[in-house]
Amino acid sequence: MEMKNIPFGITDWSQVEPCEHAGETGMALWRTRQFDQIRVRMVEYSAGYLADHWCKKGHILLCLEGELHTELADGRTFTLTPGVSYQVADDAEPHRSYTSTGVKLFIVD
Repeated sequence: MEMKNIPFGITDWSQVEPCEHAGETGMALWRTRQFDQIRVRMVEYSAGYLADHWCKKGHILLCLEGELHTELADGRTFTLTPGVSYQVADDAEPHRSYTSTGVKLFIVD
């Protein structure tokens, strides 16, 4: 990945308009900024959120608050807590996430 065409700037995430995305259960609020080919998001999943699909998109994801459980298509599961991140490449390992408590994430993809 090459980061280009992005001048220095700051983001006050409280000023970025949220967009709702329904899960299989629960909902997600995305605050999204697009920088050339790079999407950067602050995402909040409600308690009881379960993704409605198996994702093949690559991400770098950092847990800021709460607890996130991520399941891979091969059956492995991982738990993220504040300060813990994961990274996965495009088309590498299908994954989906859920949270029983709610979670706040910072995601780059």
